[in-house]
Amino acid sequence: MKSNSPTNLQNSALKQDFLADFKVGVDNVVFSVDTQCNRLLVLLRKRKQEPFNDCWSLPGTLVRHGESLQEAAYRTLAEKIQVNNLYLEQLYTFGNPGRDPREAPESFGVRYLSVSYFALVRYEEAQIIAQKENNLAWYQVQEVPQLAFDHNQILEYGSRRLRNKLEYSPIAFEVLPERFTLNDIYQLYCTILGENFSDYSNFRSRLLKLGFLSDTGVKVSRGAGRPASLYCFDAIAFAPLKDKPLVFI
Repeated sequence: MKSNSPTNLQNSALKQDFLADFKVGVDNVVFSVDTQCNRLLVLLRKRKQEPFNDCWSLPGTLVRHGESLQEAAYRTLAEKIQVNNLYLEQLYTFGNPGRDPREAPESFGVRYLSVSYFALVRYEEAQIIAQKENNLAWYQVQEVPQLAFDHNQILEYGSRRLRNKLEYSPIAFEVLPERFTLNDIYQLYCTILGENFSDYSNFRSRLLKLGFLSDTGVKVSRGAGRPASLYCFDAIAFAPLKDKPLVFI
């Protein structure tokens, strides 16, 4: 068995006793659902400073003094897009040593933590705010390039969370208009999960059996075919189901 020398023990104790100096940032994975073109998009920002100058990244910011993490996430969104209906949720904290090139791997320098959030919006509602740099763009998720820092990992984590949330929670209704057709919901699910996740009749039957959609009594015509009923999400009817395991699909 190899013994520790006094020098190794002293170095280990020094590392344990030295507290890291952290900077905390927020990075947003903003998903946009384009049901008309069957595209799931993510908002990217081209960096104009080092590190990773001229590389694409997730939109983010350092947290300001006196600002909560959620406030920083909303501030970043408000600076990038205009949208009426939005779902936002904290995703995960990424803080492995060396995730940011500004950290010195073998020294006791500043560490950079990223508290990530994921957001969901509808493409037709979300408008990118014009900026002088013109450095914001929607990318299809499957066509995203190599991103700065560990943002590809953050995006992958957000994609998995989004798919999982659709299966057991009503986040889709956070981004739909107040009144919607069952086909509107179905197309949103198809865009995110793929067209073969469920056939429409089974999806419709399962969703209505859950009992938290109210028929408004209004019908709407969209092209050929029979008029479709408009529904609304009934938050009161959903409340007893909130903490129960559900399967939407």
